[in-house]
Amino acid sequence: QVQLVESGGGLVQAGGSLRLSCAASGRTFSSIFMAWFRQAPGKEREFVAAIRWSATSTYYADSVKGRFTISRDNAKDTVYLQMNSLKPEDTAVYYCAASFSGYYSSSPTHYKYWGQGTQVTVSS
Repeated sequence: QVQLVESGGGLVQAGGSLRLSCAASGRTFSSIFMAWFRQAPGKEREFVAAIRWSATSTYYADSVKGRFTISRDNAKDTVYLQMNSLKPEDTAVYYCAASFSGYYSSSPTHYKYWGQGTQVTVSS
């Protein structure tokens, strides 16, 4: 079992920055993928970024590439999402997710464990 707790959301003006954190607890994390997804009102949950826990491989949605950075601190069992140059269209609830599979996927169905989500609102 894995527990994920997100934090760091809030209200920010367009062009600003936020850093989201996802603290993980429970099962060992040496072989899992961690990812961030987001869901805006009336829209489907969409992939944002992913990172392999034991390596430096990272993956990004085209819409955030060059603006967002995913990273992890293994000592703290925490994954981060640094979000820069935020746009109003980035407004959504952001979710942290974990998968114990050995391969990357951007599909939400690939991830078994989810956090409760944290709201990010970008004003124009």
